[in-house]
Amino acid sequence: MRAYSKKLLLFLLVTVMPALLYAKGNEAFDLYFLDATMRIDFFFTGDADENIVTIDQIYKQGSWAGNPYNLIDPFNNGAYFIKVYDIATNALIYSKGFNCIYNEYKTTNPALEGMKRTYHNSALIPFPKRPVLFVIEMRDRQNLLRPLFSQKIEPDARYIIREKATGDVKVYRTLVNGNPHEKVDLVWLAEGYSADEFDTFKKDVDRYKEVFFSVEPFRSNKKKFNIYGVFKASSESGVDQPRRGLYTKSAINASFNALDLERYLLTEDNKAMRDIAAHVPYDGIVILVNSERYGGGGIYNDYAISTVNHTLSENVFLHEFGHSFGGLGDEYYSSSVVYNEFYPKGFEPTEPNVTAFLDSSQIKWHKFISSDIDIPTDWGKEQVEELQESLKKMRKKTSEKIVKLKAQNADSTRIIEVEEEFKETSKEIQAKIHKIRTSYEEKLKGKVGLFEGAGYSSKGLYRPEINCMMYSNKRKEFCKVCQHAIKLMIEYYSR
Repeated sequence: MRAYSKKLLLFLLVTVMPALLYAKGNEAFDLYFLDATMRIDFFFTGDADENIVTIDQIYKQGSWAGNPYNLIDPFNNGAYFIKVYDIATNALIYSKGFNCIYNEYKTTNPALEGMKRTYHNSALIPFPKRPVLFVIEMRDRQNLLRPLFSQKIEPDARYIIREKATGDVKVYRTLVNGNPHEKVDLVWLAEGYSADEFDTFKKDVDRYKEVFFSVEPFRSNKKKFNIYGVFKASSESGVDQPRRGLYTKSAINASFNALDLERYLLTEDNKAMRDIAAHVPYDGIVILVNSERYGGGGIYNDYAISTVNHTLSENVFLHEFGHSFGGLGDEYYSSSVVYNEFYPKGFEPTEPNVTAFLDSSQIKWHKFISSDIDIPTDWGKEQVEELQESLKKMRKKTSEKIVKLKAQNADSTRIIEVEEEFKETSKEIQAKIHKIRTSYEEKLKGKVGLFEGAGYSSKGLYRPEINCMMYSNKRKEFCKVCQHAIKLMIEYYSR
């Protein structure tokens, strides 16, 4: 297979843009597609400066899970976009935004130092009836989508793999509300469950189904979902924990310490994940990991993953699904991450719940902003951060004092006194922080404004509410803006 000519690509993307097709009903689907799935596996290779795309394999798989009435992605979210053009008519017949691990890797220190890595990805599109141009676009520093890769695909070509999904898997249909074309189809995959733990997996699926529908907007839209559990046994229970020197042979090869962040749990074995998921029609993938550790991850229009047995796993599960399905961004900024300038200065995030704008008319959620709130919104941030900084300095000073006392062979009781003095002062400062936060949260609860601190940045990026599932794992509720974004996605996939 060869990349299609740049000349034709430019013609399709620039000259004929006014002729893009937005057919009503499912006329476009019937005209251009079969009720089957084309899975295009490809590689991203590169570092912070270079992006290379190569096709791996193309498959014809089971029934298309998507909504045939919604073929063009309206959300303008994601660092990348898949676009499919019908070559005979020059019409854009399918598009979808997405993120990927590679996009995150590009911002890490190894990538900035020129270390190239390769990541495997998949694009799922309706199976075309005639030749198409498959295009991947990437956002530039001005946030505009630019062509990165193109490939002509002949749907009757011999290189397309037409094998049916096989393998030693079990499908658990925990919730089926109707035709996949009219519902949001979610596949929940078992990871780190041994052969004798199928019943445990089913219980976990049912348990997390209840968690899922306990919050809005899932609760009020339950009838719009189909949920399938797909079980492939792992040779051993659990998943890899590199920092603890623990490795297991699991079905999807998930691992903690993704991108060298201990709590970050991902799989880089996209092919194994997709092969297992292919046993059912799906719009989204969730991986349930049989582990008691805290951890998870979520990538927009790729997959969500979470452990199931930690005390905070339910919250992590919902948070990560917010990323993968709703395209929501992280609203926290104080936890450690491996990214460098994930959102460059002057760059407006595409995620619906993070903004760099201060002008009310430009804020994505301007129609939700409370009438009695200041923009930007004071939420006690400066007061809290001053106290946190004083605590940080005091901790350092105490540590240095103890080191000095030990070097002088001071009496152990004196060292204990210094430690106790710090503990008491620390408690007082933490109490003040708690009082400030509680006061502001009571005053601002449920109000939508512009709260500084989001997207891994303390300054210059803002979130909609003082607290939300995407800000803190201590709150089991999405804010109004996040709920709205998720609801739009539910409506996009369902009827």
